[in-house]
Amino acid sequence: MFASWELALIHECRAGRLATIAPDGRPATVPVCYAESGGRLAIPVDEKPKQGRKLARIRNIERDPRVSLLIDRYDDDWTRLAWVRIDGEASVHDRGDAWTAALNALRDRYHQYRDMRLEELPMVEIQPSRVVSWRWQGDDE
Repeated sequence: MFASWELALIHECRAGRLATIAPDGRPATVPVCYAESGGRLAIPVDEKPKQGRKLARIRNIERDPRVSLLIDRYDDDWTRLAWVRIDGEASVHDRGDAWTAALNALRDRYHQYRDMRLEELPMVEIQPSRVVSWRWQGDDE
């Protein structure tokens, strides 16, 4: 589903912006860490401080699974500008250990996750249905 340059950008960039649909229909966007695994995207709920209740993004996905994940590279050299938007359906695994390959990919990408108990925490899985992208250098792939 991804062009080779899109996949390279997904692996290069360190954070994305996840958009879910809030109860009133407005977009709700938050920055997230992610990893690609087998053409799907994994977004963990990690041990960073939370407010104690189920995250709004999780509640939003459980109510309406349509999401977008925007990954972009900004540079003052505008010939390096690029972005990819992944639209799809998200599902929530109650425990990260339900998707071992994604856990490994997340820990390979972010050293901070190596000591976190991600197995015990929810993980969001995005199954892409549409990919939209742009880069300065053209779209020859």
